[in-house]
Amino acid sequence: MKNKLEDLDLNLLKILRAVTEARNTHVAAEKLGISQASVSRGLAKLRETFGDQLFLRKAHGVEPSDLADNLAKASELMLDPIIEVLEFYQDFDPLTFDRQISIFMHVFILEVHGVEIIAALKKVLPKAKFRVLNWQKHSLAETLNGDVDYLIQLENLPLPQDIYSHTLKETPLSIIARKSHPVLSQEYDWNDIYNLPIGRVIIEGVNSKLAPIETFYLSKEAKADIELVTHSLPLLADQLKKSDMIFFSSKYIADYDQDLVSYPLPDSPESYSSIKVVGGYLQTKRNHPLNQLLDQVIDDFFETLT
Repeated sequence: MKNKLEDLDLNLLKILRAVTEARNTHVAAEKLGISQASVSRGLAKLRETFGDQLFLRKAHGVEPSDLADNLAKASELMLDPIIEVLEFYQDFDPLTFDRQISIFMHVFILEVHGVEIIAALKKVLPKAKFRVLNWQKHSLAETLNGDVDYLIQLENLPLPQDIYSHTLKETPLSIIARKSHPVLSQEYDWNDIYNLPIGRVIIEGVNSKLAPIETFYLSKEAKADIELVTHSLPLLADQLKKSDMIFFSSKYIADYDQDLVSYPLPDSPESYSSIKVVGGYLQTKRNHPLNQLLDQVIDDFFETLT
């Protein structure tokens, strides 16, 4: 039987289920939309695999054996998820899609662009439900488990090969500080900047004791004066406005608060001159219409940023 099972046509299991439920080949054929002769041929093949006692002939139909009943139940558990997946791929309609979509973002991307990103997605997925969270330590595990549909992060978060990722936006690295900053409002170079206090953001899931800018400072034999370490953009913005503190990031962070300004970096090595925002999802979902749509909409959004 083992060798025969390896060659078993899954369509035969659909016939088995239909006949088990209907107990009549004619009714089963109507339910499946095929001829009664096709059902009879299917039953003959099933008997070859599972034995002649799979179904017992009765005057007005057939009587399924215990084996047939159990096989029908097992095939339901096996086939229904497969059919559901195939139907989703074939019949995916963004306008009627009403399931939950999980998106994890770097906390600052969520704070600065989250509203606009979800608004863009709701235009094409009006009935979808959204679970939108900032990236945390467990987020990578959730992504690898298939519980996250899309992620938006910075390039310095290492991602395994199981996750497909690409650059959504590359922008110059800037200095974010308050308007009329006493140093940055004038001509300045790195020597003017080294002594300024710095705000640092902790990126969950990135095991690094030193921020990239601290490494750069050390390469110049300078020490970064880290005055604030936080996850909170509101807290960082408040401290930037109330002091001479600076923050190295994308210029878009300045859009968060009208009292903040983006100042250009002095001449810098290429590795410290820009910052990349990346989007990604599981490699196994690359052909999934939902993930492709999410990627396209989010990619288009970042293209609109100037």
